[in-house]
Amino acid sequence: MVRVFLQEAKKYWKVFLIAVILMLIADSIGPISVTLPFGKVSMFPLIFAIILGCLFGPDILRIVDEEQCKFAGSMVMVVMAPYMVKMGIGAGHNLGQLIELGPALILQEFGNLGTIFLTLPIALLLGMKKEAIGACYSINRDVNLGLTTDVFGAEAAETKGTFAVYITGAVVGTVFASFMVSIIASLNVFHPLALGMAAGVGSSSMMAAMTGTLSQFYPEYAEQMAVLAGASDMLTGADGLFMGVFIGIPLTKYLYRKLEPVISKLRHEKSEVLQEMGGEKDEKQG
Repeated sequence: MVRVFLQEAKKYWKVFLIAVILMLIADSIGPISVTLPFGKVSMFPLIFAIILGCLFGPDILRIVDEEQCKFAGSMVMVVMAPYMVKMGIGAGHNLGQLIELGPALILQEFGNLGTIFLTLPIALLLGMKKEAIGACYSINRDVNLGLTTDVFGAEAAETKGTFAVYITGAVVGTVFASFMVSIIASLNVFHPLALGMAAGVGSSSMMAAMTGTLSQFYPEYAEQMAVLAGASDMLTGADGLFMGVFIGIPLTKYLYRKLEPVISKLRHEKSEVLQEMGGEKDEKQG
């Protein structure tokens, strides 16, 4: 295993060198807070590292190529492993609190489904069709990409929608999550532990970004928030598949059939749902 790692490190030395350089630069910049009319936005080293890292890609400075980018992506879970171990140790230390909050951790997973009611109409207004089903039923990480492919097929419009959100989340997800949670935390509406629980959305990188931001707002709750976020993230990964199969996808498909004709009329375009229904009627009559 060590020999394989050393071989990979020698082959992709440029990736490791850039990672170290960007880490030092981002850390030297440190956290920056900007007060806006709607709240305080905090930007942490992780955000700067991501933004600077994008510059080195094949689309801008072209210092690293596609193959090196794919290797860097595969290393994300490796570098996240120590953080996840820390979360596991913290969870063991706070096991009693996790058991006490167990029902809340399970029930809060239903809150993830609430985003369907917000995102689906927006996706349809932007002109998406069946792609909106795959894009809106979940946060669309690795598990959901496999689920959508299995349910609809690799070339289906729904799968393209899931894949689009998957890519978008990988590129800007952590940055968006940090901005969003800093704004929400600055409003002082929710309890810190509730925010920590909500940070477990099923993406380790987004969870790390959000808990890191929240720890700056509520340092006295930092360990407890990290524990709840880790437990919530684990549950999201465990039951997210079943949520998608039995609730997420059926609910999104139902809402799509109801909303798509209405929004298509607003956009002055043909409705795919009504066209399909018309085709089914013709088949039955024939």
